[in-house]
Amino acid sequence: MRRTARDSEESNRSLNRRTLLLGGAMGAMIAVLGARMRYLQVDQADEFKLLAEENRINIRLIPPVRGLIQDRNGKVIAGNEQNYRVVITREAAGDVDLVMRRLASIIPMTAEEMQQAIDEVNSLSAFVPVTVAERLSWADFSKVALNAPALPGVVPEVGMSRRYPLDTDFAHVVGYVGPVSEKDLEGVENPDPLLKIPKFQIGKIGVEKWMEDTLRGEAGTKRIEVNSAGRVMRELDRQEGDPGLDIRLTIDADIQNFAQVRLGNESAAVVVVDVTNGDIICIASAPSFDPNLFVRGISHTDYKALTENDHRPLANKTVSGAYPPGSTFKVVTALAALEAGVVTPETKVSCPGYIEFGQRRFHCWKRGGHGTVRLERSLAESCDVYYYEVAQKVGIDKIAEMGRRLGLGHRFDIPMSAVTDGIMPDKAWMLERYKQEWRIGDTINASIGQGYVLASPLQLAVMTARVASGRAVTPRLVRMVNDKEVPVAEAPPLDVPPEYLAAVRGGMNAVVNGDHGTGKSSRIVDPTMIFAGKSGTSQVRNISKAERDAGVISNDDLPWNRRDHALFVGFAPYDAPRYAVAVVVEHGGGGSTAAAPIARDVILRCMSDGLPSLEAYPASQRGRIETMLKELPLRDPVTGQPPAKTET
Repeated sequence: MRRTARDSEESNRSLNRRTLLLGGAMGAMIAVLGARMRYLQVDQADEFKLLAEENRINIRLIPPVRGLIQDRNGKVIAGNEQNYRVVITREAAGDVDLVMRRLASIIPMTAEEMQQAIDEVNSLSAFVPVTVAERLSWADFSKVALNAPALPGVVPEVGMSRRYPLDTDFAHVVGYVGPVSEKDLEGVENPDPLLKIPKFQIGKIGVEKWMEDTLRGEAGTKRIEVNSAGRVMRELDRQEGDPGLDIRLTIDADIQNFAQVRLGNESAAVVVVDVTNGDIICIASAPSFDPNLFVRGISHTDYKALTENDHRPLANKTVSGAYPPGSTFKVVTALAALEAGVVTPETKVSCPGYIEFGQRRFHCWKRGGHGTVRLERSLAESCDVYYYEVAQKVGIDKIAEMGRRLGLGHRFDIPMSAVTDGIMPDKAWMLERYKQEWRIGDTINASIGQGYVLASPLQLAVMTARVASGRAVTPRLVRMVNDKEVPVAEAPPLDVPPEYLAAVRGGMNAVVNGDHGTGKSSRIVDPTMIFAGKSGTSQVRNISKAERDAGVISNDDLPWNRRDHALFVGFAPYDAPRYAVAVVVEHGGGGSTAAAPIARDVILRCMSDGLPSLEAYPASQRGRIETMLKELPLRDPVTGQPPAKTET
C-alpha cells in the first residue's frame, strides 16, 4: 500500500527527533570524554609522569663503608679490604653450565661450589646478578677480566669486606660481622633499609654488635634505569652515603697479644685495668678463634672443632665467665670486718686447722692450722679459719654490701657480649632465689669466696683497682669515637676509711713479698715495680669425708675438668698503683702456681716498654724466664704479623 504524503511527513518528523536526541547524547558523551581526557592529560600530567618515571627508574641503596676499630694507639684491629668477586647474570650468559665450566677452569672452584652457584643462578630471575666467587686473588681476578669474551654474562667486581688483621687476639672483644638474619630483625619496628640488602653484614657479637649503629654509617643512593622486565639498563647518577664512625678502644694491641700468647693453651682469662681512669688495657680470653672464618663463611668442620673443644674457645671468659673467687674474696671479708669494727689489724685469731659448726667441720687449706693469726698474716698465708671466724661476727649482709661497693655483683656497661652480673649473695637474695633462709654455714663458705659467690675476671680486676686506688673505678672500653675523646668522669671516693684499705693492701703486699706469702715466687724485685696481690683457689667439686680421711686427692691425679680453678688478683706499683690485674685459669690448680706467674708477667709488660726486663725478676728465675720470653710467638709490633712457623 502506497504511503500518503501525510504519513511521510509524520515519519520524517519522528526521524528528525530521534536523530537530534541521539546526536545530543553522543555530543554530551564526547564532551565528557574530552573533559576527562583534558583532566588526565593536563591537570594530572605531573602525577602520571611520576608513576611512569617510577616504572622506568629505580632508586637503590649503596652500602656505606663500615667504620674502623682501632686499639688505643691507632693500630687497626677491625678494618675493610677490597673484595675481588665474580658475578654472573643468566640472561646474558645463555648456557650457564657451559660458562660456569669455563670459569671453573680459570679460577679455583670445586665441583661442589660450581654446582651450588649454578643452582642459585637458575633459581633466581634471569636478569638478577649472582655472586659465584669472591675473595679472589688479584691474579685470578685479572684472569677473569682477560677471558671476558669467552665468559658471557660474567662480570668481575670490586667490593668491600670486613677483615680482622689481629684475628685471635681480639676475637672475643671485637667480635665479627655476618649477614642479616631473621633473628636480627625480630622486635625491630622500623629496620634500617640497609638491613634488607641481600648479604648485607652487621655486627653479631662484641663491639661490632653493641656499637653497630656507630660503625654502620648512612647509606648512599643511586638511580638506575630499568626496562619493563626490571633489568638494569644504565646508571643515571649516584649520591655516596656517610661512612661509619671509627672507634678507638682503650686496649693496647701489643699488651693484648702478649697476654693472649702468655695464656697459651690454657682455658683462662686475664684482665688489666688502669686504676687511674678505668681504661681496660688488656682483656684476653683463651683459647681464642679466628673471627675471619665467620665473615667468610665458616665450614662445618671448623665450627665443629670450636664447639666440641672442652676449653670453649667461643666463650668470652673475661666477662661472661662467672667463677667462685676463692681466697681473692678475702680482701672483701677483711674490709667488711674492719669497717664493722669486729677486728682490727692487730686482732688475733687462733687457727687449729678447722672450725666446727653444727655437725660439720670447715677446714683450713693448711691441715695442721696456722696458729695465732693477725690480719696481715691471714692474707699473706691465706688462712681460711681467720675468715670463718670473723665472717660469723660480721654477717653476710655487711660482707655483700662491701662486695658490691667493690664492684662485685654488678654488670658493667661495656660494649661486649654476654657480660655477667655475677652473684653477690645476701639474705634477701637467698629468700628471693631459693625461698629459704640464709644459714651460718653459707656465710662461712662465702667468707672465702666459695658457695654462692660468683665473679667474672673483669669484676675481680675492678675490685682490685678499687682497693688499690681507694676510688670507685668504673671500667671503660671505648676511648675515642672519630678521634673525639670520650670524656671520663673522675671516680668518686670508695667511702672506705683509708687506714682499712692500707691494712688490706699491706696484707696483699705480704702475699707476694713476705717470706711466707703464698705468691712469693711471683714477686717483682725492681723497686719501682713492686707487685702486691692475692692468690685464690676455688673448688669445682665437693671433697667427701672419705677422701679427706684418706688424704685429699691431688689435682694432678684428677681429670682436667674436676681440678680446682686457679685465680690471682694484684696491682702495681705498690707505692703508686697504676695497673690492676686479674687472672683465672680454669682447672689450673693452685692460684699461686698457675695464675700468679701469668699475672706478674702481664702486669710487668704493662709497666715496660716492650718485653719485661729480666732484671725485674728474681735472679734464680731469670734463666727460665729468658727462655720463656724468647719462645713466646708474639706478633711483630710494627706489622702485626705472627712469627713465621719453622719446620722441624
